[in-house]
Amino acid sequence: MRQRESRAKVKQLKGRVKQAAGIITGNSALEREGSRQRTGGAVEEKVGKARRKVGEFVGGVAKAIKK
Repeated sequence: MRQRESRAKVKQLKGRVKQAAGIITGNSALEREGSRQRTGGAVEEKVGKARRKVGEFVGGVAKAIKK
């Protein structure tokens, strides 16, 4: 897993903890903040995966051209 994807996973985990803490304490602002952080992390993870896949594809094409 690449660095960008790893950071996104950590962000999702932090958001999940904040969201749970908000639910437990009845703090709706903390719950919303955690939810937004989880969503942001998920988006960042998808972008990271897409960038990695494109890079792998381009690398494969470059190797094929060199042959």
